[in-house]
Amino acid sequence: MRRIEALVLLSTLSTSILAAESSRPRGVGPEFAKFYKAADSFTCISNPSIKLDISKVNDDYCDCPDGSDEPGTAACTYLSALSPPQPIVGAPNTTLALPGFYCKNKGHIPSYISHTYVNDGVCDYDVCCDGSDEWAGVGGVKCEDKCKEIGKEWRRLDEIRQKSARNALKKKTELVNEAQALRAGVELRISSLHVEIKDQGKKVEELKKKFEEVERSERGKVVKSAGKGSKVTVLAGLAKQRVEELRDALVGLVNKRDELRRKVKELETILSTFKEEYNPNFNDEGVKRAVKSWEDYAAKKDASPESDESAEDRDIESISKADSETEGINWAEWEIEEESDIEALYKFEEYLPASVRAWVHQKLTDLRILLIENGILADNASSGSESKAVSAARTAYQNLNDDLGIKESSVGDLTKDLEKDYGPNDIFRALKGTCISKDSGEYEYELCWLDKTSQKSKKGGGTTGMGNFVRFDKMYFDEEVDAEGKGLGTGERTVLMYENGQHCWNGPNRQTTVVLACAEKDEIWKVVEQEKCMYRMDVGTPAVCEIGQKKADPKKDEL
Repeated sequence: MRRIEALVLLSTLSTSILAAESSRPRGVGPEFAKFYKAADSFTCISNPSIKLDISKVNDDYCDCPDGSDEPGTAACTYLSALSPPQPIVGAPNTTLALPGFYCKNKGHIPSYISHTYVNDGVCDYDVCCDGSDEWAGVGGVKCEDKCKEIGKEWRRLDEIRQKSARNALKKKTELVNEAQALRAGVELRISSLHVEIKDQGKKVEELKKKFEEVERSERGKVVKSAGKGSKVTVLAGLAKQRVEELRDALVGLVNKRDELRRKVKELETILSTFKEEYNPNFNDEGVKRAVKSWEDYAAKKDASPESDESAEDRDIESISKADSETEGINWAEWEIEEESDIEALYKFEEYLPASVRAWVHQKLTDLRILLIENGILADNASSGSESKAVSAARTAYQNLNDDLGIKESSVGDLTKDLEKDYGPNDIFRALKGTCISKDSGEYEYELCWLDKTSQKSKKGGGTTGMGNFVRFDKMYFDEEVDAEGKGLGTGERTVLMYENGQHCWNGPNRQTTVVLACAEKDEIWKVVEQEKCMYRMDVGTPAVCEIGQKKADPKKDEL
């Protein structure tokens, strides 16, 4: 019983819908149906003072100044060039009251087509897939209803587009998260550096005070003689220097001796061979004398006792080694740098108790410094030499202070980086430093995010700089197309400005306007030189995608 009631209700609804559909004149969209409800008359939409008989609607003659009486014909198309725009609530801006001929396109998306194309003998399936715009069959043209197959294909492609759009938004979310993580890393690094700078600043002040104290203390030392330390120290230094000179001379003589030994052995080998191979019957007095001399030399050499050259060589090798163990002298014991002659003889402070010794030492040092500052004693610092203690204290202070300066400079650079514009949510921070390129036949173009754009000829030659990144911008664009000639839509777009590129011969410095559109991945679609050395680069990236935004897919097939 319930099933029968449901079928009756469904039948009633279908009848009502069909009645509503049939009550609308041809070409009228549902949002304008209210103007055509009267059964016997029609009032011009933009001119309510003009009333017509209902038979005047779609009679192929334009009676209303706004063309609203001919929604299904092309009779009023001439008015678009004569009449000013007629703003209608709920309708797009148009010079006529109606936006166009309404195509129901059952099984696909309803749409409006310009009245100009109504009954023009062309099947406009891209807008009116049901063929209703060619209802008169002008020229014998019959446009079949292809909405079922076109709608099916459109839904298939739309699913691909929607999937791609979801992937693009997912990629954008990943970029935002990455950018936020990078920003947090910079902030953390700045915070860490501030702590390090604070602690290191204290250490620098301590080392500076220590260095100043050591330097001041060293000024109170008695002026040293030409060497370092006392006369004993100077003498030890001179002795060590002389020993090293003699050692170097000995090594040189040993090298010369070894060379002479080699030459003698070589000559002996030559003469020995000569004696063995010469012809005794050869009557040459010079040769005979040479052989006789060699025999006498060889006899004397054999009769002489062999000397132990190996022991001599060992002694020379031992002497030649530059270390205190072979010399038998501990030079460090005698090279006392900070000891003056008076301190070597009168170390009276060592006989005092520790507390008194420190007090006396400090008072003596203060007295010396006072005398130096008043010009009574010579200032060691002006002698041109610096003690190891002062040098070490100075180096420690300067190294730590230089490192502190580097960290302070890093904080400044990182702070400036945080203040830079990286786009909404800092998203382009995640892209900075990465590059994309496009092979465009004669040239290969490259875009490095927030860095530079460049052009390289494939016929050889270097890379030409097309601009360096300077700022973000926003620009409004009318209907445009992408790399494949597909529509990108109208509206405000994000633009990256790259300026001050390589100078153009007989022209300005090159610059590139990078126009961004939503895409699943980063890619350069096309590059156009709009004016001399002024380029426009259309680029797809998920970084500019928005929820609900129609994704600009360069490979899509819009219907």
